Order: sequence, then C-alpha cells, then structure tokens
Amino acid sequence: MYDRLPEHIGIIPDGNRRWAKEKGLPRYMGHQAGADRMHQVLEALIPLGITHMTLWGFSADNWKREEEELNSIFELLELWIKKDAPWLHDNNVRLRHIGRIDELPQGLKAAIKSAVGMTGENTGMVLNLAFNYSGRTEIVDAMKRIIKDKVPVGDLDEVKVSQYLDTDGLPDVDLLIRTAGELRLSNFMLWQTAYSEYFFSELLWPDFDEKELKKALNSYAERSRRFGGD
Repeated sequence: MYDRLPEHIGIIPDGNRRWAKEKGLPRYMGHQAGADRMHQVLEALIPLGITHMTLWGFSADNWKREEEELNSIFELLELWIKKDAPWLHDNNVRLRHIGRIDELPQGLKAAIKSAVGMTGENTGMVLNLAFNYSGRTEIVDAMKRIIKDKVPVGDLDEVKVSQYLDTDGLPDVDLLIRTAGELRLSNFMLWQTAYSEYFFSELLWPDFDEKELKKALNSYAERSRRFGGD
C-alpha cells in the first residue's frame, strides 16, 4: 500500500477543546472524543508494522489550565489506560511513559505503571505515552542526570546525551503529525524531531480519520529525506 513507512511516528493531537466548543459540548467530551480517536488511529497503524509511536497526551506546560479541566483529563486518561491496556497487550504493543510521572495524581500514576508492567515483555509496536511531558523539561532532566552521574565532559556527545533522555534506546521521530491547523512544535520532542518530516492537518483531532491518516503516510512516502549531509 505504501512505498515507505516511518519507523517512528509522533502525534500532537490538537483541537479537542475546539471540537467540543463547535458542537456546543463541554470540554471533557472533546477530550473523550479525542481518546476514542486515538484508539482508532492505533487500530489502523498496528497492522502496518509501525514499530514506534509517541502520543502527546498532556504537556508539562498545561498545568495552567483550569483545575476542573485538568481533573477531567487525568480521570479520562486513567480510564483510557485501564480500558485499553489489555487491548494493547493482546496486540503485542509495549507501552512506555515519557515525562515527569511523579507529579501526576496517584490513581493515574498507578494505572500507567500497571499498564507498562503488563505490556513490558511485548515485542510489537512501542507506544510512548507522553504525559506531563515537554521537550525542554526532558532535556533539563537529562542534564541533571548527567551531572548526578558525573559524566566526564570529554564523554559528552549526541549519543551520550540521547542515553539520558526519556526516549533512550528509541529511534528519532521520522514523521510528526499535528492537527487543528497549528504549525508549531509547542515544545514537543525538540531533540528527537531534529530531522523529522512534518504533516500538518487542518482537521481537529477528533475528526482525524483513517482517510487523513493515509494522506499523512502517503505524504511521508513521497518525500526525499535529507539529514544535513545530503
């Protein structure tokens, strides 16, 4: 079907709140629709053999939102993980978390750790859940670990720094998808997207259907990738 597929896809699923507002619905229903769409996108990608995928569920910069919305997001994600973890496990998907997990509510933190443990031996797609994550905080935390480990300055290079990031052992992002017409990274995987191909969709995330996903994959397949020396 596709001439070439990305090894690692990153998704910034923007537009849940706008989707709800357009339909006269409360915000939490937009996030619910976004969670349902996430399941459908995964369902479409798993059979294609995509080996790595990173979903941005909550930015470390989002704590400034209203407490009611934050609580609904946390509750929704906890329910989504509990419901979908067995499905991910049955599909040989290994779940990983990236970001500052210790700052999350206890129930959500426990659900994430349980799902990560359940799927830890799976050998199919690696699904990174970026929750309470941002690119800058990830790099800051990596620097702190490097200092703590007293890594000699002469040993520091891109490979060594990568080993201290949350994504240690994973390939960089090949294709980054962002929805809702937004044309920026917004502090997402700043290190890992240095040479990513971008696909920006005008659709709000709950409307990002399989047709739009195919458009993104075909766009990637048609591009000639360059890595600075080409």
